[in-house]
Amino acid sequence: MSTAGTRESKQNGTVPPPPPAEIQYTGEYSVNPLGEASLRRLCAQVPKVLQRIIVMSWRIDRRAVLFLLACPVVTGAAAAVLLAATARAMRPLFGTGAVADRLHEALPALVVVGVAAAVTRVATIVATYAERRITPRLTTETDTALVAAVCRVEASAYAVDGFSDRQEAAEMGVIRTHVMVADAQRFLSALVRMVTAAGALSVLNPLMLPLLLLAVLPAGVGAVLTARVDYEIHYANIADRNVRGMMRWWSTSSKYGDEVRANSMTDYLLFWYRSLSDRCDRRNLAAAPRTLRIQLLSSFVAGIFLVATWGGLAWLATTGRIALALAATAVVAVQTTLAALSQVIVNGAALFHTSLYLSDMQAFLDDAEARAPKRGPLAIAAPVEVIRLEEAVYQYPGKDAPAVDSVSLTLRRGEILAIVGVNGSGKSTLTRLITGIYLADKGRVTWNGSDLAETDPATVWQQTGLVPQIFAQWPLRVRENVTLGQPRTQDDGPVWDAVDAVGMREAVEDLPAGLDSLLAREIFGGAELSGGQWQRLACSRVLYRRPSLLILDEPTSQMDPRGEHQVFEQIKTIAADRITIVVTHRLENTKIADHIIVMEHGQITEQGCYDDLVHAGGTFAELLELSQDR
Repeated sequence: MSTAGTRESKQNGTVPPPPPAEIQYTGEYSVNPLGEASLRRLCAQVPKVLQRIIVMSWRIDRRAVLFLLACPVVTGAAAAVLLAATARAMRPLFGTGAVADRLHEALPALVVVGVAAAVTRVATIVATYAERRITPRLTTETDTALVAAVCRVEASAYAVDGFSDRQEAAEMGVIRTHVMVADAQRFLSALVRMVTAAGALSVLNPLMLPLLLLAVLPAGVGAVLTARVDYEIHYANIADRNVRGMMRWWSTSSKYGDEVRANSMTDYLLFWYRSLSDRCDRRNLAAAPRTLRIQLLSSFVAGIFLVATWGGLAWLATTGRIALALAATAVVAVQTTLAALSQVIVNGAALFHTSLYLSDMQAFLDDAEARAPKRGPLAIAAPVEVIRLEEAVYQYPGKDAPAVDSVSLTLRRGEILAIVGVNGSGKSTLTRLITGIYLADKGRVTWNGSDLAETDPATVWQQTGLVPQIFAQWPLRVRENVTLGQPRTQDDGPVWDAVDAVGMREAVEDLPAGLDSLLAREIFGGAELSGGQWQRLACSRVLYRRPSLLILDEPTSQMDPRGEHQVFEQIKTIAADRITIVVTHRLENTKIADHIIVMEHGQITEQGCYDDLVHAGGTFAELLELSQDR
């Protein structure tokens, strides 16, 4: 909130909102991985990241990599030829005789200089072409790998402290792929040119080379230390950036615009967003004096040695220790070496910077790989006749009590099970155990006798259809929103069957392009559905799948009575061929169930048919009476 807003709040007698809480981590992810690393160890990362970039690029485009590796060699050879030709041209140019004669004698060498410069330019153009062939696909590959890693981890990984923030840090590695190939190419090219020019300079006078190295070494140390400070601030800001990103999405998404405006949330959300941004800015500003001191000191030391380099060259020329023509060539060699050394330092620091973020990305990918399901070779095939839970227990990380506690249950094909209970009683967690999204910490869950802990989860989920309480509104066409993830033919008959089953035909036909209508109001030409229509469409997805296990978690909470009746009638119609689970707070809907269980604190406290539970005087009867007391 602005200062004026805070002052106004005080004048009105209201208390200004508190700033966002500081997120303090403990354990593995609370320690900056560079905090204790030595400078020598940090610099050693540059060759490793260079190797990693080459390996990653090689998988994308081998020909382009060969171009990238060949171009620095060509550039270095051209630089050597240019210096040799320059030295040859300088002798007649600084000699005696008529100007025309001296120019004529120097002409062949000057032509070679021009050709060498042209070759250098062409090599640079080819390298840029090769880099542009690799970079887009490399970025796509790393970005896709990151998305795939997150999608394929065990669902329990989302509850692990720091997982989301490690993902945000890994995103920076993807961003760095936009520039890392270019940085690597420039580094290699500058390194070859530096070696070539330094070799020529050492032939002219070996004393010049150590002075040049000393002139750029402080700049290199300063660049590495600056990159280390930048990464330290990046590491400290990870959590706040992550929360700020989520706040930005929720605040600006049109789906939640009504809530933001009608509840006067705009000022409060802006205050939060500004507070998180200011906190990140304060850390960045606090680091500015440190980077300033590093750069001033390194530039001062480098300047001293650079003056000594030029002074040494002038002393050699004035004392006659090298000829004037060679001195002129030495000037070119010094300039070339100095420029190449500077590029080595700049691009080497960029590679070092990249190595930090690539390490974060690789660490996350390795962690995600370790968290991917590796359960066993067993496979589940249709039909699924029976599912059993035997004393199943599941406890979320960091929680004191199990969300599901010693639950035993048998589900059979052709039966409808209803699960009821108050919020937080463990209903949704139980469905996750049944589907194998979570594995039981104790006890076991079996499908047709196969323990899910020893079964390939892909074969389980191929037999599952789930309408979750919070379902996705995919920005796809209507057809793809129904067939999502499932093979289909060119025949839209099955799609219309699923749409008809939930009473959505009229609504779909009213859209601008029917089944081809894009369901994304934010995109030009897109259409939008109401909340109840979206929920019907989510139900049509699982009906299209025709799964062996059908789970509907509050499937009609946003529907009108007509739509709700139609969906439950459809559930009864198809129930004979599958196991059906309905999770609901509307207890009247449980009349369709063959069996009802009531959950409290992760345990089954009541079970039976509707009529028995209504007259049992327990929690079910109490909740039903409360729902009817309006």
